[in-house]
Amino acid sequence: MRFLLGAAMALGLAVGCGEKKGGNADAVAPRVEARSGSGNADVAVSLVEARKGFQTNLTKRQADKAPAAVPPPALFRAVRYDAPSGPSSAYVTPDPKDGKKHPAIVWITGGDCNSIDAGCWKDGNATNDQSASAYRKAGLMMMFPSLRGGNDSPGVKEGFLGEVDDVIAAGEYLREQSYVDPERIYLGGHSTGGTLVLLVSEYTNRFRAVFSFGPADDVSGYGPEYCPFPVRDAKEVNLRSPGRWLHSIARPTFVFEGATGNAEALRSMSKSSKNANARFFEVAKTDHFAILAPTNELIAEKILKDVGPTCNLAFADDEIGRLFRR
Repeated sequence: MRFLLGAAMALGLAVGCGEKKGGNADAVAPRVEARSGSGNADVAVSLVEARKGFQTNLTKRQADKAPAAVPPPALFRAVRYDAPSGPSSAYVTPDPKDGKKHPAIVWITGGDCNSIDAGCWKDGNATNDQSASAYRKAGLMMMFPSLRGGNDSPGVKEGFLGEVDDVIAAGEYLREQSYVDPERIYLGGHSTGGTLVLLVSEYTNRFRAVFSFGPADDVSGYGPEYCPFPVRDAKEVNLRSPGRWLHSIARPTFVFEGATGNAEALRSMSKSSKNANARFFEVAKTDHFAILAPTNELIAEKILKDVGPTCNLAFADDEIGRLFRR
């Protein structure tokens, strides 16, 4: 996870919890339309279709190997979930033993989003709480999964590709827990985690709703620490860049960013998207980090009221803006 502080930008992208300098601008892959068809009736290709048969060509093989820190038992239990690369580490809220089925959220951290550590339960301050503690404090069940190559989880880091499948597997683990409502499992993430959860939303409809904070639209702007693949290869980059696949989103997906954060990427996606399932919120008077705590509190409150067979979550620009005009 590595909660780093900083304000530098890599090609205009806020990278993880701390900002890293990216490669030079020549490394940015060209934007290509993900479309196929013939004549005048081109049909947008889904991310699922585009990924079929694709094998990534990693330029480096990164894996941490270090076990995840032991969590406070009152807050989380350490578990292994069945990821595609093998049994992987995670933190999960323990059974409250109240006989109820609770809504739950999988949360993907920023920075090194493949790894989990004590930052998952150490509350930040009001201007930078990357633990998403608002959800557990509201009574939601939480899961922080380690992804391939993170901690002692098997595999190597792929940088926004195979990790999509790991996040889906984490959601399936939650769905099997006796104290979790299988129809009310949500997904959220921040920064690099926000980029990843947006890709997950474009790839699957298994989550009731998705909340993405400060994602990149094009991952080629991230530095080499986060890109273990050839950034000059357009297909490698495109399959990892959520800005290309917004048309694939099938469940309510809410994208948030502070106006002084990575807002350029949000504006680009908001302008290009015609998908009613995707909503974009650029919030004034806040940034890439300070947006988290108040907005997550609002989301948690709404999730508790989001009952019934289908998701009824909705947000208004002014409703979110008021959180930062107090």
